Parts: sequence; C-alpha cells; structure tokens
Amino acid sequence: MTDAPQPIRDAATVILVRKDGPAPAVLLGQRGAGAAFMPSKYVFPGGALDAGDAAVPLAGGLRAECQARLDLPPGGTGQGAALAAAAIRELWEETGLRLGRPGIWPGTPPADWAGFAATGLVPDARSLRFLFRAITPPGRPRRFDARFFLADAAHLSGDPDDFSAASDELSHLHWVPLSEARHLNLPFITEVVLGEAAANLAEDRIDRDGVAFFDNSGDTPAFRRLL
Repeated sequence: MTDAPQPIRDAATVILVRKDGPAPAVLLGQRGAGAAFMPSKYVFPGGALDAGDAAVPLAGGLRAECQARLDLPPGGTGQGAALAAAAIRELWEETGLRLGRPGIWPGTPPADWAGFAATGLVPDARSLRFLFRAITPPGRPRRFDARFFLADAAHLSGDPDDFSAASDELSHLHWVPLSEARHLNLPFITEVVLGEAAANLAEDRIDRDGVAFFDNSGDTPAFRRLL
C-alpha cells in the first residue's frame, strides 16, 4: 500500500527586511523539534491560507504588477488579496509584528484576525512585494504552493524588536544580518529565497525582472520566472 499524495495548500510567507542598521537584516525564527514540517529549521514567518483571509479588508492593496503575477498560471485563481492578507496574518501570529494602518473593520473580524483587529489596525498590503514562488516537492509530509513577499520593516506599526505578542510556533525570533543568515540551520528553499532577496536588494530590481518560481508540482522540478 502506498501513501496517498499530500494535497498542495496555498501559503504565504513574509521576508521582513530591516535597513536601520549597518547592513540589511532579515527576521527568522526556529520551528520546533517536533514539528511535522521542517523541524528545528530557521524559517521566515508564514503559513497556509485560511478560508477567512479572502474576506479580510485591506487598508491598502498590492501593487498592480504583484497582483498580476500572483494571478498567472498555474494556480492563478485571483487570490492575490487573500494571499497578501494571509502573509500579514501569519506575520502577526508568529511574531506579534503588524503591517497595518489605523482603521475600523466593516463587521466582525474572522476569529483568527480578532487579535490583530483589537490593536485598532486594518491590514495594509502596500509594502508587500511578490518576490518568489515555490511548490513543495512530492513525498514531503506537507506540501505548499508558497508565495514569498518581501517587506521593509520601516512599514511596521510598532517596535520591530517587540515580539511579546508572538505565538509559540517559532522560537528564537531575531534579526539576522542578511550576509550571515546562511550560517543558520535553514531549509534548502529558504537559502534559495535568501539569495534571491539579497540579489534584488543589492541591484534594486524588485518588481522589474519578474518573480522566480521553483515548481515542484510534478515529478520533474522546473525553475522559471513569472513575468
């Protein structure tokens, strides 16, 4: 008997970059040793799309070029706003940091957004840049179609060092100089995304040359760009 193939779930991740020091730094945290997916690895904040994310109001939307690339096939289903919301929610849940603007929610927030809404903010996606897409290879205990968003920590509401509202999903949350991040225990895909982020930042080519896509949806991996 063979194991049933794992479904591929849509997911969103935030590469938060801080530029107020001598060199750019990124926010990373460590997954638990008992986690089913990437145990003990250092990762960016992120996770699966929730059903309620599609109905979440955004104080500011994604840039048009980011929205268009999120809608490209395969899997381009007009979920750009929902994925942006998921990225902001996961950042809040796992780190306690907020990308939002003061505002009033139109109605009762979804249960997993109640804590964010209680801070008086509405999520704001204007600072997110769609940087990378990757589909987890077959045979893994979890499979995701992950969209990685780059964001400048200068757009955070509040102290970027205040992780007091973080959940316990990630430990050892800290800002790591971009040039030193690869010395940590990273998953392969995180190393690849770090390289792409570093190149984009160094060459100032974010949004210009398309989005790197590491496609493992089938038996043969493919690397291409979403233009």
